[in-house]
Amino acid sequence: MLSKSLQFLFVLFLISSCGPFTKLEKSTNWEELYNGANKYYQEGEYNKAIILYEKVLPVIKGSEKAELAEYNYANAHFKIKRYIESAGYFNTFFRTYNRSPLAEEALFMHAYSLYLDAPDFNLDQQSSQEAVAAIQQFVTRFPESASYERAMEMLIDLEGRFEDKAYSEAQMYYRLKDGLFPGDFYRACIVNFQNFTKDYPESKRNEELSYKLVEVGFGYARNSAFDKKEERLKEAISFANTFYRKYPSSPYLSKVKAFEADTRGELESHLKLKKEYAEKTAEAEAKALSEAKIGENNN
Repeated sequence: MLSKSLQFLFVLFLISSCGPFTKLEKSTNWEELYNGANKYYQEGEYNKAIILYEKVLPVIKGSEKAELAEYNYANAHFKIKRYIESAGYFNTFFRTYNRSPLAEEALFMHAYSLYLDAPDFNLDQQSSQEAVAAIQQFVTRFPESASYERAMEMLIDLEGRFEDKAYSEAQMYYRLKDGLFPGDFYRACIVNFQNFTKDYPESKRNEELSYKLVEVGFGYARNSAFDKKEERLKEAISFANTFYRKYPSSPYLSKVKAFEADTRGELESHLKLKKEYAEKTAEAEAKALSEAKIGENNN
């Protein structure tokens, strides 16, 4: 026999299971479903509104009532933070009702939903790229929109995340250059630092990375194979010259000059060694040729 408390809970469950929403959900009257969905939406009961809209939307598709219902359906997903779903539904709304008074807001909400779903800079930025494309579509389509400035702020924020991501990757390679396989990471540093400057020419981080480019360029050259060393030492010196031109008053200036001096010293030693090697090679070749001729004469 059930205890009184369990009996009470059971009765409460029966009452709630037969409540207004449950009855409405089982209804086959589309007008009741439509009005109920709108009612729950206006009251902020977005999960219930979604359930009812899903039942009625296929029935009213193409009618005058469908436009508002589809917008509310998309926005209900946004309100409960299902941003990927809301982005898709707002985009569908815009493509279906691009002449609607709600079209502009729907396209903005499509972009805004993707923006809110975009991850922090240290995670994969694929969804952030989609958000940027959506924002650019909005500002191009509605340059006079009241939401234009807000959209541009979102765009600036996302571009800042891309910059943070690129800087983080550059720093990662910089740390790895001191590992077991420095050659590969030295080269990766050089490529990443140069790409960063090209992609973010106005970044405040360019001065630091330009200094590190000199440092890494020298380290890469110093650890290079003999036949690659001269070319890479000269490249490192060119990095220093570029730094002087761009940042003549930089706090890194003394360090860059020190790296340049070391690089020029290394280059001078390398060229001397290269000359000695060439002379010895020429002597050896001349000796071998002379011995070959003597051998031919003796025969």
